[in-house]
Amino acid sequence: MTKHKSMPAEASAIAIEMDREPLLAPNTEVDSLHLQFERENRRCLRHFVVLAAILLIIFAVSARLGRYPLALSEIFRFIGERIQGVERSQSALKPEVYTVLLNIRLPRLLVCLMVGTALSVAGSAFQSIFNNPMVSPDVLGASSGAGLFAAMGILLGLPRASLILCSFIGGLLSILVVLSISRYLRFEPLLSLILTGMIVNSLFSACLSLLKYIADPNNELPAITYWLMGSFSGVSRKDVGFVFWPVLIGTGIIIAYRWRLNLLSLGSDSAKSLGIHLKRDRAIILMAATLLTAASVSVAGMISWVGLVIPHFAKIYVGADHRRAIPAAALMGAAFLLLVDDLARLLSTGEIPLGVLTAFVGAPIFLYLIFTEGRR
Repeated sequence: MTKHKSMPAEASAIAIEMDREPLLAPNTEVDSLHLQFERENRRCLRHFVVLAAILLIIFAVSARLGRYPLALSEIFRFIGERIQGVERSQSALKPEVYTVLLNIRLPRLLVCLMVGTALSVAGSAFQSIFNNPMVSPDVLGASSGAGLFAAMGILLGLPRASLILCSFIGGLLSILVVLSISRYLRFEPLLSLILTGMIVNSLFSACLSLLKYIADPNNELPAITYWLMGSFSGVSRKDVGFVFWPVLIGTGIIIAYRWRLNLLSLGSDSAKSLGIHLKRDRAIILMAATLLTAASVSVAGMISWVGLVIPHFAKIYVGADHRRAIPAAALMGAAFLLLVDDLARLLSTGEIPLGVLTAFVGAPIFLYLIFTEGRR
């Protein structure tokens, strides 16, 4: 009798468990996607740790190299004393070590790091907005505008601080002219920007050639030519503060908008259907990218190939997703320009212009990328 009564209870328990089983069974498709997402995040984190470590190593080695070589222990002691607030008169370092690091080498390396970051991030933004891998940061004439105003400053005999300010104003003015003229064209918006940028770039380049023609061939012309080829030779501590805020603001805006760049790269119709405000978002990103370009040209002159090549390497390393590619491009660009600046300082008794070295390094690399992508 007891056995007969217990059977229904057992059956009901089994039935309940059978009813519960589908509810408790894991969704294998969702779990696999979750595991894949976590695996991708871990892989991306490893990539960024490697890039950050490489950048720190290059920065430390670059701080050690130069006409006055320094030991790593002296560099670390200097950094420790600055963090602790030790006065220069109380420092255990030699006076010449303190002077070289504080006034010459560290300002130069910091500006070099920021310019490499700025050009790479601006290049990534321009290539995404125009949906063209061949676009560089000077597509809207920011570099030619900054170079023209810098040449005008040299002809007027302005000091370096005023020269940097003039160059910065010229870069921003060029983008304002491009945006203003492109409004009245009835082409597709991106095509209007490219055409207007080509016109403004050509006009500013012609004006720059005219200034070089009338410049004094003994003093002014060599200064203009050397400026246009790019160099960090005259960088000071004031330049660090001047470049820091434009680079921070421009990079911050583009990183904040990096998920929108994924949608903008799909094309105008697709981005609009996904809720993107095309004109507003493009204008904000373009202004931020031009701010980065103008700040870089104003302090270092025209440095080519960085904004064109580095974004491609970032996408190869971490993928085409701009949420990862843009921070990776920032780290890669900073490390690359530090290496190029080391070569510029060490390969010759006089400094080699950066534009020459980046062309020698960037052109073969970009040719390799074209061949590999063409075969794919």
